[in-house]
Amino acid sequence: MTFSMPQPDATSASPVFDEKHVQESSPPSKIHSINPVVSSAEFVLEQTNIVEINNDAVKKATQYILQKVTSECYTPRTWRTHPLHICPLDPYDPDDILTGACLNWIFLISSLNFSFWSEKEGKPDRYGVEWRTSWGSETITVHTGYWSLVAALNRAVEEGIPIIDPKFYSSETLCPDSLIAHVFRPAPQSAESMPLFNERLAIMREVGAILCNDDFGGSYLGFLQAFQRRHENQGTALDLVQYVTDTFPSFRDERMLNGRRVYFWKRPQILVAETWASFYPENPRTPHPIFPGHSGARISALTMFADYRVPQILHHLRILTYPPSLKHKLRTGTHLGAGSREEMSVRAASIVAVERIRSEMINCGSDWEASCVLIDFYLWDLAKKLHGGEACIEGIETDDILPVHRTRSIWY
Repeated sequence: MTFSMPQPDATSASPVFDEKHVQESSPPSKIHSINPVVSSAEFVLEQTNIVEINNDAVKKATQYILQKVTSECYTPRTWRTHPLHICPLDPYDPDDILTGACLNWIFLISSLNFSFWSEKEGKPDRYGVEWRTSWGSETITVHTGYWSLVAALNRAVEEGIPIIDPKFYSSETLCPDSLIAHVFRPAPQSAESMPLFNERLAIMREVGAILCNDDFGGSYLGFLQAFQRRHENQGTALDLVQYVTDTFPSFRDERMLNGRRVYFWKRPQILVAETWASFYPENPRTPHPIFPGHSGARISALTMFADYRVPQILHHLRILTYPPSLKHKLRTGTHLGAGSREEMSVRAASIVAVERIRSEMINCGSDWEASCVLIDFYLWDLAKKLHGGEACIEGIETDDILPVHRTRSIWY
């Protein structure tokens, strides 16, 4: 791979993103010493009183998950085994071009990591992207869902389009809308275009422009260096999540419920989690290069990432209990409005449920590095395998797999 790094265009324009689905604009959050997503989820779960958590199923599922992650040696380094990922050099070298490229790639993917479900679910003409099955493979396939985003960016990089460079994609002169549309062009058999394309376009312009200010120097690596300077090299994962939400309006996954601001922070947390996992050292005792402080990353402070795929498997594992009215809406493909009580209840219950899984793992004395981040990573991977018919859950009672909840939103 080669990565061309163009100079910023002095005439570049970056439209300010205007999120159409949120009820009101969200100012930067106050500084939080503990993750406000946890207390927010508990509040939403209680106030909405729609989705319930089956604690007996939590205990049973915890043992199942522990057995699987132990037998599969599932660790933060598993991130590097995904065939479409751009993996950095090991050990960490901030001056290597691949380090900056990997970080920019992670940042752009996290900026655009939302709303991949299709009205044509299970049909060959849903939106998909044609590209290799992995880096270096000669086999071509059609990637759908989240992997369509990854494949589109990888394909563009391979074609010599510097699409992951903020200096490039922030500039309407260097990177016109038509070129971005070309990057995300669908496979020949697809009858759909990428969902929320205009929103993704606006977000690319916004976040790219912010990264190109003097503080960050036009890269996610520069942003991370500014973050650690601010924290005197002691910044943790939660500190970085806060810095992301303070800096980028389109990462502020927040709502108002009954007069209280509640935080979900799916994309900011997954951005930090992917940054942590991609550069996780081979020796766990080696200081993490992105979080070199005395406390390290403290990744356990982050929650799961409240999307539509992990709630699906939590319900399949009988951890989440849905009322008949919600089940009917899922089965009939009824859309749940972004910020509706049902939608927020599903997301909140998922956060609280994974917190309880983690607590159960700790209480049973497991040696596995129990964090909600790794639990989420594992459950998402498992859900995609179930969806693709590559796996099935045995040895534990399950419910029928319901369709994912359908919410069009930039938040997940």
